[in-house]
Amino acid sequence: MTTILNIIRINIDPDLIDAGSFTITWHGFFTLIAVLVGLILVTVWAKRRGIVPDTVHSIAVIGIFGAIIGARIFHVLDFWDRIYQHDPIRIFYVWQGGIGIIGAITGGFIFSAGYMLIRNRDTLINSWNKIFPWLGRLEKIDMPSIGKLADITAPALLISQTLGRIGDVINGEHFAKATELAWAFVYRHPQTEELYRYAGRYAETPTHPAVAYEMIWNMVALSILWFIFRDRLKPNGMLFALYATLYSFGRFFISFAREDRIYIAGLDAAQIITLTIMVIGITLLISKASWSPKRISR
Repeated sequence: MTTILNIIRINIDPDLIDAGSFTITWHGFFTLIAVLVGLILVTVWAKRRGIVPDTVHSIAVIGIFGAIIGARIFHVLDFWDRIYQHDPIRIFYVWQGGIGIIGAITGGFIFSAGYMLIRNRDTLINSWNKIFPWLGRLEKIDMPSIGKLADITAPALLISQTLGRIGDVINGEHFAKATELAWAFVYRHPQTEELYRYAGRYAETPTHPAVAYEMIWNMVALSILWFIFRDRLKPNGMLFALYATLYSFGRFFISFAREDRIYIAGLDAAQIITLTIMVIGITLLISKASWSPKRISR
């Protein structure tokens, strides 16, 4: 029987700033910190590889935009039955938190890669200069390969994902399954309890700290990437493939401790997506990747 002595009780107001209709949650705050830290790390590491910081920043703007769209779409679909079908206007309250990390990674990669593929095309440059001359003339820039920049980004993503999850722990937005383990979480703040009731959950139930599990796995994956495979995998893009595979592997199994909407074969949306990513990642690594015992100069 679980007692008050062997569970972790969180009684923190999920709102960092509450000024009438404007609210910033801890989730939103730590998401911002995560994005800034990730951008700084990628800029520094990319500069060491000869990539112009301005190029990184332009790609980052598009990538962040895509990440926000993908993250929100994934979250809304996942919580549609419990929250958003009852109050659709909340779909647009992004500043209150509520994003899906799988959607953020997917959306950010798709938008960034798409931008990198079309940015230097003559058709785009000529059309821009003809239609939007008052916004500044567009010229070709020194664009790195998608694989090269993706490899640089991979370790930063794991760090950023972990920082962002701190806000999830405080806000208690991700519902997990009940447990009697000593490290179970219980949320006691009235506003968090209201969120649980809104979603048809009982806040006093001790649950798995599934988000904390993910943070720990992120650090394990980061250690593997940084100390074992960094600058040892080739060609470009293989380190990112390994990152995607490792993260997806951990998230797939951690999702069994969560209570997300089941779609097919007992799997939720995140598990279906991560399983697909694992298959693609493993296929790429087996068919294309090679490993060098010495670090490769790039």
